[in-house]
Amino acid sequence: MTLDTTTASRLDAALDEKKALALLKGAVARNSITGNEAKFVQFLDGEMRAREMAPDTEDFLAGRPNIWGTRSGTGGGKRLQFIGHTDTVHVDGWSEHWTGTVREDPFGGAEVDGAIWGRGVTDLKGGICAAIAALDLLDGAEIRLRGDVAFAFIGDEESGEEGSGISAGVAHWTEMVQDGKIPRPDFAVYVEPTSLSVYTAQIGFFIADVKITGKSAYFGRPDLGVDALKATHSILASVWKHAEARQWLDPHPLTGQSSVLVTGLSGGGYIAVPGECKFSVIGSLRPGDTLESATAGFESAVRDAPTDDGIKIEITYPAGRDNPFGGTPAEIPQDRAEVAQLMDAVSSVSPDRGKIGGAPFWSESSFLINKLNVPTVYCAPGDIACCHTSQEHLNIEEYFSAIRAFARFMVAFCGSSTT
Repeated sequence: MTLDTTTASRLDAALDEKKALALLKGAVARNSITGNEAKFVQFLDGEMRAREMAPDTEDFLAGRPNIWGTRSGTGGGKRLQFIGHTDTVHVDGWSEHWTGTVREDPFGGAEVDGAIWGRGVTDLKGGICAAIAALDLLDGAEIRLRGDVAFAFIGDEESGEEGSGISAGVAHWTEMVQDGKIPRPDFAVYVEPTSLSVYTAQIGFFIADVKITGKSAYFGRPDLGVDALKATHSILASVWKHAEARQWLDPHPLTGQSSVLVTGLSGGGYIAVPGECKFSVIGSLRPGDTLESATAGFESAVRDAPTDDGIKIEITYPAGRDNPFGGTPAEIPQDRAEVAQLMDAVSSVSPDRGKIGGAPFWSESSFLINKLNVPTVYCAPGDIACCHTSQEHLNIEEYFSAIRAFARFMVAFCGSSTT
């Protein structure tokens, strides 16, 4: 349905800015670095109950819960899903960077220059809070939806903390949907920050660790050794040639080119023939590419490089997400009606926003698109460029715009029993 001017005005007038900011600052105040999601989930439980979402929680790993709930409609409408991760990256260096300023506490939610500062405020507690606060606009405007609006907030998305960051939370939630324990949505918005663009596509990725083993020998008798560093030189040359070839592939119109990037190298260090060397690689994929094909090409580049006899090569993939090799790319058609509705909702409150785009990052929409066959987009306030840094902040007016846009989209997608 198309949102009429009267309904849109009623929604806008219902925004309680003080309450919305309190929600956001409360979310930032809960330290939820990956592995420590429980305190934030406890906070969300209270906020969701206060908005009649009847939340449920269940541990996806011991002491690490997911939370989900639904604002039920009056009947006859579609089911809309908002989903996002509860965990954040670490705060190393934050306090040192801001020593002696109001931004020193990474969980303080300081208000500076029209923005809220703190770890996770953009990635992605701003999106979570905007989706929750949108219900307050519906209530303030006395609008009942016909369809259901579902919310799922899951842990373990961020990588970087040892032994975690493998999408265990969304995998658990996905299995519950597949098993019929949670209703399957008709459309989903994953609230990764997009500066309120609507991303219908995302890259895929793989991370590979390569170990080259030769035989160490005393420097005075190099003839007794097999030089792993020399072999690595040859292998890296082959990998870089492979990476250049991938640059010639047609770029995806939304996510651009695929790539293969060497991210780390170590080896040698003794007064001897290097017996071992290691390097790491991250590769990105275009929507439509497969991880099986991408990793096969990479492995061929590694193993086909000329090396001396006695060299052994081991390749491992330590960052499996929805695939043992990594994370799969994902895409839905840009011309879907729901995509147009969301774009219209955003542009109606921020005329310069709401454009189609593609995610130059990987997150968890592929679980919904590729495993559940649920059309999913990314859309939320905030610039991802400031995330994972001591500069993480969220513009307050953009946050308010997201709340208004999400409320309008809820009405447009789910239908209203009062309009």
